[in-house]
Amino acid sequence: MLAGELWAGRGTASAATVDYPGATWAPASTSNYTASNRPTTYPVNLVVIHVTQETFADTITLFQDPAHAAAAHYVVRSADGAIDQCVREHDVAWHAGNWDYNTRSIGIEHEGWVDQPAYFTTAMYHASAALTAEICDKYGIPKDRNHIIGHSQVPGTDHTDPGPNWDWVRYIRLVNGV
Repeated sequence: MLAGELWAGRGTASAATVDYPGATWAPASTSNYTASNRPTTYPVNLVVIHVTQETFADTITLFQDPAHAAAAHYVVRSADGAIDQCVREHDVAWHAGNWDYNTRSIGIEHEGWVDQPAYFTTAMYHASAALTAEICDKYGIPKDRNHIIGHSQVPGTDHTDPGPNWDWVRYIRLVNGV
């Protein structure tokens, strides 16, 4: 099944509302990101992969809480690969814990816990890889591990996600259509 087919009929927002076709708009609180005009104001040259350490629904709720002070551009659900967009790509999501990395990256959260590999389903990998491939194509980002990084690789962060159970070889192959 193609990634776009996973969401057929699911979205409630118009295509103009989301940056990725098939995603559902679930806006984060404006307190959890910085309005911008990327890539004019900042280049977009990275994708940062996260694991929520929460359920999909709880992650969306947290991003909509103005006191949370964080949000990613996208959240991918484990069970079926459904994608919600929480921050427009032209805005700076507060996801990496490092302003420089936030300004030049798109953040993708994945439902689950780093120590529970059962959350990393085939549907999730395929949907996320299709999203990442589209982002890389849009911004001219190389589809490699130097440009598609884990949250744990962001300087100054104490996060471990996506963790040792994330299959990077599989993911990068999927992003590259292999």
